[in-house]
Amino acid sequence: MNRLATTSWHRRQLAPGVLLVVLAVGCTPPGKPDPANRPIMPDQILDFDRLFAANCAGCHGENGELGPAPPLNDPLFAAIVPDAELERVIRDGRAGTPMPPFASEMGGSLTDAQVKVLAEGIKSHWKTEERPAESPPAYELSKSEGVQASPGSRERGGEVFARACAGCHGPNGVGIVHEGVVASAINVPAFLALISDQAIRRIIITGRPDLGMPNFAEHDGRPEDFQPLTSAEIDDLVALIADWRATGNSIVQTGQ
Repeated sequence: MNRLATTSWHRRQLAPGVLLVVLAVGCTPPGKPDPANRPIMPDQILDFDRLFAANCAGCHGENGELGPAPPLNDPLFAAIVPDAELERVIRDGRAGTPMPPFASEMGGSLTDAQVKVLAEGIKSHWKTEERPAESPPAYELSKSEGVQASPGSRERGGEVFARACAGCHGPNGVGIVHEGVVASAINVPAFLALISDQAIRRIIITGRPDLGMPNFAEHDGRPEDFQPLTSAEIDDLVALIADWRATGNSIVQTGQ
């Protein structure tokens, strides 16, 4: 046997052994997918950040703030919203508002486990152990015969609004005119049609810290003798704003 033939014979003998060594160290044979690289199906994602970015950030902001919807990264909100209510709203949505149901059985795309991850994540990411300077009023609207509705008075609400809200939102909520442009108007049909009474109560309590709106107890833009709003006064404000929606009493100022 010549030298070339001997070398070829040795190579053929070594090839099976080399293959066994390669397989033994964990390499995947050519053409066979690695299970570790298998993509995760959408209904199997249980990471809060990924779920929030895909389902919540579009309305509530990338970091839970500065979106068209109320912020979620507010420690006061995280402290007062009941766990069951937060999970229910994510699951069922809010009828009559842009907040859709996310549960699959309600036509959404999330499993019960994913809804729970979002609800628990909002609490754990943004809730703090610091207690508010003032004890906040109850988060939820009062219920009458199982239906949520504000028991407040529109007339008293007008008085409370003048004291606590008109400094920024203008008389009767029609906004403040600055250089011919109306700002901070809330007595606007489009806005009122898209917000629920419960969301109004929540914003009155928590404010919108991402937009500089004070909460129920802060003094910014309010009289020096301002006192924190009580639960009954917030009921009255909700009743007033709900009446604006129902009656169409929404006249926005102009610069003319």
